[in-house]
Amino acid sequence: MRAAALYPVAGALLLTTLAAAPAGGVPSAGTGVGSGSDSGVALAAARAAEQGVTFGKCPDTPVLPAGVQCGTVTVPLDYARPDGKQIQLTVSRMRATHRDPHNSKHRVPRQGALVFNPGGPGGSGLVFPLAGQLPEWKRVAAAYDLIGYDPRGVGRSAPLSCQDPQQFVKAPSLAPTHPSEAYKQERVTQAKAYARACAKRAGGTLRHYTSLNNARDLDVLRAALGEQKLTFLGASYGTYFGALYATLFPSHVRRMVFDAPVNPDPARIWYHNNLAQSAAFESRWTDFREWAARHDRVYRLGSTPGAVLRSYEQARARLAAAPAGGKVGPGQLQSAFLQAAYYDDYWPSRAEALSAYLKGDPKPLIALAAPVREAAKETENANAVYTAVECNDGPWPTDFRVWDLDNTRLARVAPFETWDNVWMNLPCAYWPEPRQKPLDVRTGPGELPPTLILAAERDAAAPYDGALEMHRRLSGSVLVTERDAGAHGIAGGKNRCVNGHLEAYLLEGRLPVRRASCAPHPEPKPSAPRESAQKPRAIRG
Repeated sequence: MRAAALYPVAGALLLTTLAAAPAGGVPSAGTGVGSGSDSGVALAAARAAEQGVTFGKCPDTPVLPAGVQCGTVTVPLDYARPDGKQIQLTVSRMRATHRDPHNSKHRVPRQGALVFNPGGPGGSGLVFPLAGQLPEWKRVAAAYDLIGYDPRGVGRSAPLSCQDPQQFVKAPSLAPTHPSEAYKQERVTQAKAYARACAKRAGGTLRHYTSLNNARDLDVLRAALGEQKLTFLGASYGTYFGALYATLFPSHVRRMVFDAPVNPDPARIWYHNNLAQSAAFESRWTDFREWAARHDRVYRLGSTPGAVLRSYEQARARLAAAPAGGKVGPGQLQSAFLQAAYYDDYWPSRAEALSAYLKGDPKPLIALAAPVREAAKETENANAVYTAVECNDGPWPTDFRVWDLDNTRLARVAPFETWDNVWMNLPCAYWPEPRQKPLDVRTGPGELPPTLILAAERDAAAPYDGALEMHRRLSGSVLVTERDAGAHGIAGGKNRCVNGHLEAYLLEGRLPVRRASCAPHPEPKPSAPRESAQKPRAIRG
């Protein structure tokens, strides 16, 4: 699922980020449900419970303050062979503070560990414990150890790589919304080469990067932390393998929060979900243009959404002819504005940069959109894990003509993101490993404790129908909707109503009787164009 790999808790601090194939395929060796995998999880969890986690100094990257400690948890590469090759997951922790932010004399009892996953696939959660320093999270941080980790393949957890990082972030690049046949064939060739490179670099390990194994790893992590039952917050893609966990291990669940849920329907994993996502990005792109048009006095991009689009297309044409700073072409422009479709707090900086560029000052746009060479390794790693997990998880059309037909049709009404989404996922058409049959996510009445689902109504990266489907499939779940808003992930963000439901659930186990809704958080205020712009938080897109 094309999602933010870097996920902002409270909108400021934390790193977080598909129509022809039927639901089918065959389980990959050692990755299917059963066939020894279930007993392998039980054995690995028992070993982890005995060993625990020895927390100490964190690795140098990312830089974490002294209050955050790190350790490792050992998991089998292949759960069907639990005594075979082992890999280590890097885990971070900030202990519960016990401090009530509203009453300094009250010592808050510890409720256990809260484990977080930011999504992706390919997102690192190591910085999550820093959320405890934010006002929106202090009550939760008082009661819980905040636990982040790098899932298998990510960062410092047996990292996966498919190509040279500097080649991956090579710029400038094009991003045609209606590509020529020659361009399509060029991208097909690149997708085939990328799939082959993943197989060559990873060797026999490649098939073991799956959502099912991420769910199994989560149970081993639970046991290593000494938790009899899991308290978990998953965002975006993290909601999918969180739902797999709930299906596989319902008796191991204490509380689960699904923030910005992806659609878990097996028939949607993942080709159809990405088609739906491309369509939803067009609506969110319109939201941004309507906002910029309302603030035309500030940005001078046009007083209607159509006029703002013409300003954007003017910039695309200029960048195609002469990339800004030799680094920012149409591809980098599109990526920067895709970030605005994830989070509306990016709207002012994007409008500022576009306005300045059209007036002759490229510096703000270069600062926003140029590749960060220092982050190339992290960026390439995140993409490699994303590709491996999604390609392994389910069936994909293997004939490019299917992709071409579906997305040519879609691009007529949703040109903003459609083809860029295709190129990101196209290696799955030529993937060398056998595909799994997606698990039917579902729990019956009484099998699972009540769970909380949070969703913004206009989320593009995880369209709202995914929240409705998750709600239908997880018996006893309660859905809280932020109306008329589109941030990708709303837990601990700007909306006090949403945060009230989150705290009531995590701290008291209390949920609304039925589905609830919250008014939208305020739109961002415009700010006057400046001479320079701040580097954006990295977003998968």
